[in-house]
Amino acid sequence: MTGQTFQFATMIVTFGAMAFALVVGIWAFRKTAGARAAQAVWRRKLSDMEDRIARADSIFGAHPGLVLVWDEPPFEETATGWGQPKIFGSSVALASLLRFAEATDGPDPAGILMEGLADYEARSSSGDETTLRKRFQELMQQGRPFSLTIIGPSGRFLEVDGRAAGTQLVVWLSDSTIRGLEESGARGRIEEARRLVSQDPVAFLDMLGRAPFPAWRTNASGRIEWANQIYVGAVDRKRLDEVLGDQLLLDNGMKEQAARAIQDSKPISETRIVVINGRRRAMEFLIFPVSGGAAGIAIDQTASEEAKADLKRFRRAHDETLHHMAEAVVVFDRSKRLSFHNKAFKALFKLDDAWLTERPGHAQLLDRMREKRLLPEQADFAQWKSDELAYYDASPNDETPDELWPLPDGRTLRIARQRHPLGGLMLIFEDKTDELSLKARYNTLINVQRATLDKLHEAVAVFGANGRLQLNNNAFEELWGFEPDELDGQPDFDTVAETCASLFADDRIWNDIKGRVTDPSPQARKQVTGEMHRSDERVLTYLTRPLPDGATLICWDDVTDSRRIEEALRERAEALEASERIKTEFVEHVSYQLRTPLTTIGGYADMLAQGFAGELTDRQKEPMAAIQAASEHLAKLIDDILDVAAIDAGQLELDLGDVDIESVARESAELLAARADHNSIKLDVEIDGPVGLLRADRNRLKQVAMNLLSNALRHVEPGGNVTIGARGQGDEVTLWVADDGEGIAPDQQAKVFDRFARGERGGAGLGLALVKEIAKLHGGWVELQSEPGQGTKVACHLPLEASGEGVPPELGLVKTPVSSLSETI
Repeated sequence: MTGQTFQFATMIVTFGAMAFALVVGIWAFRKTAGARAAQAVWRRKLSDMEDRIARADSIFGAHPGLVLVWDEPPFEETATGWGQPKIFGSSVALASLLRFAEATDGPDPAGILMEGLADYEARSSSGDETTLRKRFQELMQQGRPFSLTIIGPSGRFLEVDGRAAGTQLVVWLSDSTIRGLEESGARGRIEEARRLVSQDPVAFLDMLGRAPFPAWRTNASGRIEWANQIYVGAVDRKRLDEVLGDQLLLDNGMKEQAARAIQDSKPISETRIVVINGRRRAMEFLIFPVSGGAAGIAIDQTASEEAKADLKRFRRAHDETLHHMAEAVVVFDRSKRLSFHNKAFKALFKLDDAWLTERPGHAQLLDRMREKRLLPEQADFAQWKSDELAYYDASPNDETPDELWPLPDGRTLRIARQRHPLGGLMLIFEDKTDELSLKARYNTLINVQRATLDKLHEAVAVFGANGRLQLNNNAFEELWGFEPDELDGQPDFDTVAETCASLFADDRIWNDIKGRVTDPSPQARKQVTGEMHRSDERVLTYLTRPLPDGATLICWDDVTDSRRIEEALRERAEALEASERIKTEFVEHVSYQLRTPLTTIGGYADMLAQGFAGELTDRQKEPMAAIQAASEHLAKLIDDILDVAAIDAGQLELDLGDVDIESVARESAELLAARADHNSIKLDVEIDGPVGLLRADRNRLKQVAMNLLSNALRHVEPGGNVTIGARGQGDEVTLWVADDGEGIAPDQQAKVFDRFARGERGGAGLGLALVKEIAKLHGGWVELQSEPGQGTKVACHLPLEASGEGVPPELGLVKTPVSSLSETI
């Protein structure tokens, strides 16, 4: 029997004697009512006994267990046969033990409690396995005391002691479960102990003895009463009696820790460094109070402490790594309070460092960021904040996709959320403003390029270095007959070429183009052009050009129409060349064949007119004059045709000399004066001041004047006026002819200088054309001013120094300064 049990037994006997004496005293007091002197004595004794009984009740009420007392044995074993024992103890202890026995309260709580505990497996102090029912029968029948430990289904321990006190039976019930152990750091070990108890209650009693860690028990004075074999080996001994005899401790702090555990009535856990088997080990000493002293275990935490140190170093390195990240990182712990933020986070949001040091909550941080307009604008901020904080309660398997936060200041942040390995939530912010801006500009550029390519009439395709189609325009699909969805998925070059081969089947060219696309060598990556004649009679030119990123651009241009036009132009040019040759040959042949008989006709006409064959009568003179005029006109026409042919052939050269344009105008007027008089037309010469000389071909200028006057006389009615004039202005001389004839319609003015453009008054149509060409040969130009019914003015503008195409090269003399000449001499 433990010391505590003995004290309770003594108290029971004492209280029984006191109660008996009290009853006897009361009886005697009633029988001897007349004894006044004895009455006062008995009253004092009665008051003293009542006081002692009240103190005993207080003591029993403070006891954590129960004491059951039978005045006589029940002599039965059924649930209702446990008799009516007296219950000493508090109602709290009774309720706790009923829960231990998994029994319910009723009119007979002592019987219900004993029946609930009767068949639990128990172990006696000698280590034998038994039950409370069996040992209570032995106590009741043989007076054999017992001391048992009952293991409940919830892992709790109940100490039960039974004794005979005269004719009375006394059973002490005490819950010896380690109180408050769940509050210490050993919750995991308690749960493991409960698991073992539920599986094998008997084996659990041997657990500490067979445990792989040191375990021991001390009495109230701190002396070791028991230890397992691991403890014996840890203090370098072989037998338990040696440890008990020498009182060997694993650590000097064990006694002090045990005393504090007993004093505070709660377990105490401490980790200390001890030397076991010559090695330093970090041991966790867990000492807890038990009945009569304390018990302890020592768990080797060396690996755990090293892991903690490694974890601490890892977290320090992890924090340093996060501090060097460009992204802003903030970590909240399980309680939703800020536990870490890196430098980039403070720089990104510009929050007060002192305020962040106070570890605000996640909700507080969101409120502060909203005040500083560092959050996206929300219509319902309360709901949005609630959704943000709901990520703490989300399942670890739930996906948390990244989000983009458009801030009011124009920045765009990407936020990524993830569960932190140590609990809580980690947020990562990245400023995507520049990237999104560049991406937008890039996409715009790509869209513009794609739209530009689609606007091109050339077919364009871009193949990557891997030979797959990366980009093409609509013209490419139309040119080679692809369906829009046929080019999806970036087909390779062979697939594209296979479709194109139906229109152009030259494998040699396709293989050459493929080599330009897939061969990375500098020899292959060169610009190449070529031509394709397709089976549909279309002609394509192609170009391959390497791009800087390793891709290759291939461009096709349909030149079928161009080739046809070129062919037509070539044929036309050949026809024109042949026509020009035939014309030149014809003119030369005709001019020769016409000039010879015309010269003969003119000569004989002149001879006849001069009386070579006799004097002509007046009637013969008029036809002869007509013959001479026709001969001269025909000769002039032949000369004009030869001049035009010479100009077209580039064989007409000017005979330059100093020309007085005034004399040219007057001579031309004199030569045509008779014709003007004959037609009753007034012919005048008008010179504006001194004109001076110009470098030109005098005969050609006279030809120009004659053609202009002849054209004017032909378009002026009798009685009209024709004026030829000249004027000088700067480095230019103008020779002009004006008339007051019928004029030229505006739609006909552009044609008057064309060859063989015949007017209403007849003419070969070469006069004005020769005027224009001769002016052009001098480097000049011709101007026409005319209105219907108001006459016409044609002006020929000539430079003082001829510089046109018909000017032959002249001997150039370099003017040498006199000083240089004297030095040479």
